[in-house]
Amino acid sequence: MKILTTQLSGLLQRIAQSEEEAIEETARLLAQASVGEGKVYLACFDELEGVELNALNGSEPFHKLAKWTPETVISDVDRVCIFTKSCENEAALAFAKKLSEEFIPFAAVASEKADENNPLSELAYTYISMKIRGGILPHPTKLGERTLIPHLLGALFVYEAIKLNYDEIIFDDDEL
Repeated sequence: MKILTTQLSGLLQRIAQSEEEAIEETARLLAQASVGEGKVYLACFDELEGVELNALNGSEPFHKLAKWTPETVISDVDRVCIFTKSCENEAALAFAKKLSEEFIPFAAVASEKADENNPLSELAYTYISMKIRGGILPHPTKLGERTLIPHLLGALFVYEAIKLNYDEIIFDDDEL
Protein backbone atom coordinates (compact mmCIF):
# COMPACT_ATOMS: atom_id res chain seq x y z
CA MET A 1 0.00 0.00 0.00
CA LYS A 2 2.82 2.39 0.86
CA ILE A 3 4.54 1.74 -2.50
CA LEU A 4 1.27 2.32 -4.36
CA THR A 5 0.65 5.60 -2.52
CA THR A 6 4.20 6.81 -3.10
CA GLN A 7 4.22 5.96 -6.79
CA LEU A 8 0.77 7.43 -7.49
CA SER A 9 1.70 10.57 -5.57
CA GLY A 10 4.85 10.88 -7.68
CA LEU A 11 2.86 10.48 -10.90
CA LEU A 12 0.34 13.15 -9.93
CA GLN A 13 3.11 15.53 -8.87
CA ARG A 14 4.90 15.05 -12.23
CA ILE A 15 1.68 15.87 -14.07
CA ALA A 16 0.96 18.91 -11.89
CA GLN A 17 4.48 20.31 -12.21
CA SER A 18 5.04 19.83 -15.91
CA GLU A 19 1.53 20.19 -17.35
CA GLU A 20 0.15 23.16 -15.40
CA GLU A 21 0.33 25.55 -18.34
CA ALA A 22 -1.21 23.05 -20.78
CA ILE A 23 -4.04 22.38 -18.30
CA GLU A 24 -4.77 26.12 -18.04
CA GLU A 25 -4.68 26.50 -21.84
CA THR A 26 -7.05 23.54 -22.21
CA ALA A 27 -9.49 25.06 -19.72
CA ARG A 28 -9.44 28.34 -21.68
CA LEU A 29 -9.98 26.48 -24.94
CA LEU A 30 -13.01 24.61 -23.57
CA ALA A 31 -14.39 27.79 -21.98
CA GLN A 32 -14.61 29.35 -25.46
CA ALA A 33 -17.62 27.12 -26.14
CA SER A 34 -19.24 27.93 -22.80
CA VAL A 35 -19.34 31.67 -23.22
CA GLY A 36 -20.96 31.33 -26.64
CA GLU A 37 -23.46 29.01 -28.26
CA GLY A 38 -21.17 26.02 -28.25
CA LYS A 39 -21.01 22.80 -26.29
CA VAL A 40 -18.10 21.04 -24.68
CA TYR A 41 -17.47 17.38 -25.49
CA LEU A 42 -15.13 14.90 -23.86
CA ALA A 43 -14.26 12.19 -26.38
CA CYS A 44 -12.99 9.41 -24.12
CA PHE A 45 -11.61 6.15 -25.48
CA ASP A 46 -11.37 2.71 -23.87
CA GLU A 47 -11.36 2.72 -20.06
CA LEU A 48 -10.97 6.49 -20.05
CA GLU A 49 -14.72 6.63 -20.69
CA GLY A 50 -14.79 6.77 -16.90
CA VAL A 51 -13.74 10.42 -17.19
CA GLU A 52 -16.85 11.26 -19.22
CA LEU A 53 -19.09 9.32 -16.84
CA ASN A 54 -17.69 11.34 -13.96
CA ALA A 55 -18.02 14.62 -15.86
CA LEU A 56 -21.66 13.95 -16.79
CA ASN A 57 -22.89 12.17 -13.65
CA GLY A 58 -20.57 13.23 -10.84
CA SER A 59 -21.63 15.35 -7.90
CA GLU A 60 -20.49 18.46 -9.80
CA PRO A 61 -21.11 17.90 -13.53
CA PHE A 62 -19.01 19.76 -16.07
CA HIS A 63 -20.84 22.95 -17.13
CA LYS A 64 -22.14 22.92 -20.74
CA LEU A 65 -20.88 19.37 -21.32
CA ALA A 66 -22.81 17.28 -23.83
CA LYS A 67 -22.45 13.53 -24.27
CA TRP A 68 -20.17 12.63 -27.17
CA THR A 69 -20.59 9.63 -29.45
CA PRO A 70 -18.86 8.97 -32.77
CA GLU A 71 -22.11 10.05 -34.46
CA THR A 72 -22.20 13.46 -32.74
CA VAL A 73 -22.14 16.39 -35.15
CA ILE A 74 -19.63 18.94 -33.90
CA SER A 75 -19.54 22.52 -35.17
CA ASP A 76 -16.88 25.22 -35.07
CA VAL A 77 -18.46 26.80 -31.96
CA ASP A 78 -18.01 23.57 -30.01
CA ARG A 79 -14.85 22.47 -28.22
CA VAL A 80 -13.57 18.94 -27.63
CA CYS A 81 -11.09 17.32 -25.29
CA ILE A 82 -9.92 13.87 -26.35
CA PHE A 83 -8.84 11.47 -23.60
CA THR A 84 -6.93 8.37 -24.74
CA LYS A 85 -4.35 6.07 -23.18
CA SER A 86 -2.13 6.28 -26.24
CA CYS A 87 -1.47 8.93 -28.85
CA GLU A 88 -1.55 6.09 -31.37
CA ASN A 89 -5.12 4.96 -30.59
CA GLU A 90 -6.58 4.64 -34.10
CA ALA A 91 -10.09 5.84 -33.23
CA ALA A 92 -8.81 8.84 -31.23
CA LEU A 93 -6.34 9.75 -33.95
CA ALA A 94 -8.97 9.47 -36.70
CA PHE A 95 -11.28 11.75 -34.70
CA ALA A 96 -8.45 14.24 -34.10
CA LYS A 97 -7.69 14.32 -37.84
CA LYS A 98 -11.36 14.93 -38.62
CA LEU A 99 -11.54 17.81 -36.13
CA SER A 100 -8.33 19.28 -37.51
CA GLU A 101 -9.57 19.06 -41.11
CA GLU A 102 -12.80 20.82 -40.07
CA PHE A 103 -10.84 23.54 -38.19
CA ILE A 104 -12.52 22.70 -34.88
CA PRO A 105 -10.18 23.52 -31.98
CA PHE A 106 -9.60 20.61 -29.61
CA ALA A 107 -7.40 19.46 -26.77
CA ALA A 108 -5.92 16.02 -26.24
CA VAL A 109 -4.79 14.07 -23.20
CA ALA A 110 -2.65 10.94 -23.59
CA SER A 111 0.19 9.13 -21.85
CA GLU A 112 3.06 10.13 -24.11
CA LYS A 113 4.99 13.39 -24.11
CA ALA A 114 4.33 15.97 -26.80
CA ASP A 115 6.87 15.86 -29.60
CA GLU A 116 7.18 15.51 -33.37
CA ASN A 117 6.76 11.72 -33.08
CA ASN A 118 3.41 12.13 -31.33
CA PRO A 119 0.76 12.61 -34.04
CA LEU A 120 -1.96 13.54 -31.56
CA SER A 121 0.09 16.32 -29.98
CA GLU A 122 0.89 17.67 -33.42
CA LEU A 123 -2.83 17.95 -34.33
CA ALA A 124 -4.22 19.27 -31.02
CA TYR A 125 -4.44 22.94 -30.10
CA THR A 126 -3.43 21.98 -26.57
CA TYR A 127 -1.93 18.70 -25.41
CA ILE A 128 -1.51 17.26 -21.91
CA SER A 129 0.74 14.32 -21.15
CA MET A 130 -0.28 12.00 -18.31
CA LYS A 131 3.39 10.98 -17.96
CA ILE A 132 2.54 7.28 -17.89
CA ARG A 133 5.34 5.20 -19.35
CA GLY A 134 4.31 1.82 -17.99
CA GLY A 135 3.21 0.03 -14.88
CA ILE A 136 4.05 1.32 -11.43
CA LEU A 137 3.92 -1.65 -9.08
CA PRO A 138 6.23 -4.64 -9.25
CA HIS A 139 4.33 -7.88 -9.61
CA PRO A 140 5.00 -10.32 -6.75
CA THR A 141 6.70 -12.79 -9.09
CA LYS A 142 10.37 -13.42 -9.77
CA LEU A 143 9.99 -11.63 -13.09
CA GLY A 144 9.32 -8.31 -11.37
CA GLU A 145 6.68 -7.38 -13.93
CA ARG A 146 4.88 -4.10 -13.44
CA THR A 147 1.15 -4.61 -13.18
CA LEU A 148 -0.69 -1.40 -12.34
CA ILE A 149 -0.97 1.06 -15.20
CA PRO A 150 -2.92 4.03 -13.82
CA HIS A 151 -4.37 5.50 -17.02
CA LEU A 152 -7.80 6.23 -15.54
CA LEU A 153 -6.37 7.68 -12.32
CA GLY A 154 -4.07 9.96 -14.30
CA ALA A 155 -6.87 10.98 -16.67
CA LEU A 156 -9.25 11.75 -13.78
CA PHE A 157 -6.56 13.89 -12.14
CA VAL A 158 -6.05 15.83 -15.38
CA TYR A 159 -9.81 16.17 -15.84
CA GLU A 160 -10.27 17.57 -12.31
CA ALA A 161 -7.41 20.04 -12.86
CA ILE A 162 -8.98 21.19 -16.15
CA LYS A 163 -12.40 21.50 -14.49
CA LEU A 164 -10.99 23.54 -11.62
CA ASN A 165 -9.48 26.06 -14.06
CA TYR A 166 -12.54 25.95 -16.36
CA ASP A 167 -14.93 26.70 -13.49
CA GLU A 168 -12.75 29.64 -12.40
CA ILE A 169 -12.95 31.06 -15.92
CA ILE A 170 -16.66 30.66 -16.61
CA PHE A 171 -17.97 31.46 -13.14
CA ASP A 172 -15.76 34.53 -12.62
CA ASP A 173 -18.07 37.51 -13.18
CA ASP A 174 -15.14 39.73 -14.14
CA GLU A 175 -14.40 37.62 -17.21
CA LEU A 176 -17.98 37.42 -18.53
